[in-house]
Amino acid sequence: MIEINDLTKSYGNKLALQHLTLKIESGKIFGFLGHNGAGKSTTIKNLVSIIQPTSGSIIVDGLDLAEHRQEIKQKIAYVPDTPDIFLQLTAMEYWDLLAAAYDLAESDVQARRHKLVELFNMSERVDETMASFSHGMRQKAVLIGALLTDPDIWILDEPMQGLDPQAAYDLKQLMKAHAEKGKTVIFSTHNLDTAQQLCDELAILKTGQLIYNGSVQDLLAQHNGESLEDIYLQMAGRQGDSHLVDDIEGDSHE
Repeated sequence: MIEINDLTKSYGNKLALQHLTLKIESGKIFGFLGHNGAGKSTTIKNLVSIIQPTSGSIIVDGLDLAEHRQEIKQKIAYVPDTPDIFLQLTAMEYWDLLAAAYDLAESDVQARRHKLVELFNMSERVDETMASFSHGMRQKAVLIGALLTDPDIWILDEPMQGLDPQAAYDLKQLMKAHAEKGKTVIFSTHNLDTAQQLCDELAILKTGQLIYNGSVQDLLAQHNGESLEDIYLQMAGRQGDSHLVDDIEGDSHE
């Protein structure tokens, strides 16, 4: 279980995250929803120790992240919101680097790497540099690297971004299978269909504040007959005022 307690992150006078408190249980797929700048990536970067909170705490399986950072990081697979990293390395060199960082022997990762490379259709590209890949291919390489060590907790920041439909489908199946093993998947997304398909629970953030935490089913039940898209936009921001669209379209005909 992951417990986030009164987590706050500020940059000067700007509050990126305000007193966030929630629990993420093992065996669940947990999604973060929110507009750009809502605090999704800030929360995730705190969870994986890229940034430190201004105040509050994160407890992972009973251990305080501030005191047991290295031990907890060994439990986590992380996919950042951009795959543009280590571009000078080949895909295979990148995966070898990650295996070494987790102190894993080649024999420990070879079979799993082979399965992931085959699944994401990268077997013919492993000796090419990351710089030569398209955005989607880089995303696949980063996903393979993150999942290579098969840790208990997956934390994925916009993981479907840039993936082709087959790769996105395969990743969703992997996420479901991981949770079914009693492990944890946390991801952020702008895609409401993906959230509805996958999430056991979700958190909706708005300007750094938590405005909903619960299941998609409970949220839909609270707004009888409305779509998740309509509910989300009512909660998180402007619901597409038609007169603004009309004004823009009207301008185009003048």
